[in-house]
Amino acid sequence: MSRKKEKNKNKQTSHQQLQKGTLDIARSGIGYVVIADGTGDVLVRPGDFNTALHGDTVRVKVTKENLATGRKEGKITEVVSRRQNEFIGTIQLSTNFAFFIPDSEKPMPDLYIPLESLNGAKNKDKVIAKLVKWDKDNRKPIGEVINVLDAENINDMAMKELLAENGFPLSFSDDVMEESGRLPDAISSSEIKNRKDFREVLTFTIDPVDAKDFDDAISIRQVKKGLYEIGVHIADVSHYIEPDTKLDEEAYKRATSVYLPDRVNPMLPERISNELCSLRPHEEKLTFSAVFEINQKAEVKSSYLSKTIIHSNHRFTYEDVQETIEKKEGKYAEEILLLNDIAQKMRKQRLVKGAINFSSQEVRFKLDEKGKPISIVIKESKEAHQLIEELMLLANRTVAEHVFKIKVNKKEVPFPYRVHDTPDEQKLLPFIAFAKKYGHSFDTSSPEKIAASFNQMLADVHGKPEQHVLEQLGIRTMAKATYTTSNIGHYGLGFEHYCHFTSPIRRYPDVLVHRVLQSCLQGAPVMDKKMEEKCKHSSERERAAMECERAGNKYKQVEFMHDYLGDVFEGVVSGVASFGFWVETIEHKCEGLVPVTSLSEYDDFRLIEGDYSLVGRRSGRAFRMGDKVHIRVVAANLEKRQLDYEWVLREDVSKPKNTQHKKTEPKK
Repeated sequence: MSRKKEKNKNKQTSHQQLQKGTLDIARSGIGYVVIADGTGDVLVRPGDFNTALHGDTVRVKVTKENLATGRKEGKITEVVSRRQNEFIGTIQLSTNFAFFIPDSEKPMPDLYIPLESLNGAKNKDKVIAKLVKWDKDNRKPIGEVINVLDAENINDMAMKELLAENGFPLSFSDDVMEESGRLPDAISSSEIKNRKDFREVLTFTIDPVDAKDFDDAISIRQVKKGLYEIGVHIADVSHYIEPDTKLDEEAYKRATSVYLPDRVNPMLPERISNELCSLRPHEEKLTFSAVFEINQKAEVKSSYLSKTIIHSNHRFTYEDVQETIEKKEGKYAEEILLLNDIAQKMRKQRLVKGAINFSSQEVRFKLDEKGKPISIVIKESKEAHQLIEELMLLANRTVAEHVFKIKVNKKEVPFPYRVHDTPDEQKLLPFIAFAKKYGHSFDTSSPEKIAASFNQMLADVHGKPEQHVLEQLGIRTMAKATYTTSNIGHYGLGFEHYCHFTSPIRRYPDVLVHRVLQSCLQGAPVMDKKMEEKCKHSSERERAAMECERAGNKYKQVEFMHDYLGDVFEGVVSGVASFGFWVETIEHKCEGLVPVTSLSEYDDFRLIEGDYSLVGRRSGRAFRMGDKVHIRVVAANLEKRQLDYEWVLREDVSKPKNTQHKKTEPKK
C-alpha cells in the first residue's frame, strides 16, 4: 500500500471515530454528549469541552471505552452549531474591561465584554449579552451587550430568560432586518398572471381575538345546487423567503414561533409575519391554496392545489363566528352556517374512520398593564374552532397525499410528513387495566380497534367524575407527533398521509412543504438529501418551544396564586408519586404538589403504581388520580415556578388558616 493511500485510510478511520451529538452539562460541571443515533452517551470532562456550551450540537472523539460496561469518555473536537447565542446575566465592570456573569443553572464561563461593546450598560446592570466570538485563540468567550433590562420588570426578565434558555434568539440580526426591509410591498402584474385569481370570491379569516398574523383564510362560492367550492388559502411565505438567504437561515434556526402568555417570539420579522404575509382584510395577498368542490354531505368531489391571489373581505374572531353559529344570524351568516354544517359532518366522518377524540382545554391569562395575571380563562374547543380545524386538516392531508404519489426514478420525494406512531404497549397495558376498573374494555387486536375503544371510552365517560383522569392518562399512552421523511401515517388523526401546510408564518416545516409542493406542481420535484436532518431539527425546536410555553404558563399561574396564599380551593388529583400527589385546581387549572411529608399526621402513605394512587397503610385512605380534593395554597415560588399545596379535610374547608401573607389585591 502506498504512503498516500495509508495516510488517507488513517484519516478515514480517524473521522469514523467522531460522533455527532448534543452536549448536556450537569450541575457538577461534567458533560455528556448524547449521541444522535442512540449508541450511548460519551462522558466529557470540562477541560475537553473545546468551547462547547450546554445544548450545543458537537462532534466528539471517543478516547476511552470500557467494553464490559459500555462507558465511553471523549473529547469534543468541533462545535457544529450553538443552541444558544444570547444569555441573560449581570455586568461586572472594571476600569479597562467588563465581564458578563450569566444567570445560568448550567456551568458556563463568563463573557469578556470590551468597553465599546457595553451598549450603555453600567456596573451590576442586568443585561442580554450575545456570544460574538470564541475560538482556540481566545481563553475567554467574547460577547457584546445587546439589551439592558429593566431590573424592576421581573416578568419581562423571566420570559426572556425562558426563551434564551431554550435557545430562541430574542432579537433579529441587522442582516435579517435589512433583508426583510428590502422585500417589495407591491405585487407585480406578472406575478398575478401566474396565479389563480380569487379576489372576487367571498373570503374571510377566523382567528383568536389577539392574533396579529393571519396565515389562513377561507373562501366559499356555490358551483351549482348542492355543490360548493371551498378554498383554504395559506400565506405564501415561500414566495418571500428564498432558500439560502439570511431570512431563511434565521427562520430555519428558530423553526417555530413561541407563544408565551404576554408575547410572541416570532419565527419571522414583523415586516413579514404581520404585514407582507398576514392575510389582513381589504388587502391583496399572495397565497398557496387547496381548493375543494364539496357537497352538502361533506363529500369531496374534486380538488386542486395552486398558487393564488386573494382579497379578504372580513376578519372574524372565533367568538364572532361562535355567536353566529349559536344565534344563526350575523355577517355572512349563511356561508358560516353552511361551512359549519360541512365541518361538523367531516368531523363525524373522521372520528368514524379512526381519529381519536381527545378533548382539549387551553389556559389563557388576562394581564394588567405590567403583565401581572389578574384572571385565568379556560378556553375550550367550540364549533367555531372545529370549523377551521376540519378545513385545515383536509388541506394538510390533501397536500401530503399529492406529494406521496409522486416518484422520481421510483424513489419517494423527500418530504416533511407529520407523523404520529401507535401507542406504546408498555404505557397502554397498565392504562387498559386501570380503565377496566371503571368498566371500560379495550379491543387490542389492531391499532384501529384500539382507537375505536378509546373513542367508546371517551364517549361513555363524558360528564362522569372519572372523565378527567381517564382522558389525561389516555393522552399519556400516546406517542409524540414528529416531523420525518418516513411516512408512517398519523395515528391520532386516523390519516395515512399528513403534513403541516397551513401555518408557514409560524412553523418552518410548512415553508419546506410549500417549497416541495411547488416543485412537484412544476414537474421538477426537489430531492433534498438533507430533508430528514431538517425534520429532526424542526421536531427538536418544536419540543423546546412547547417546554418554553409550558414554563411560561406555569410562571403566570404561580404569580397568580401568590395572591391566594392561605386560601382553599377545590381541585382534582392530577398525578401521584412516592413523594406526594399533584392537584390541579378546578377553577384556574393551577397545578401544585401536596408533599407526602405534609400527610404524616394522618397516616403513612405508600404509592400503588398500578392504581395511580397513594394509600395510607393504617387507614386505607387513598388519593387517586381523578379524585376531587380540597387544598390550601401554602407556597408560590416564582424562581422555581412551583406551587406547594396542603390537603384540607372536607370539614376544615371553611376554617381560615393563619398566614403572614397579605394580599396585594382583592380576589378577582
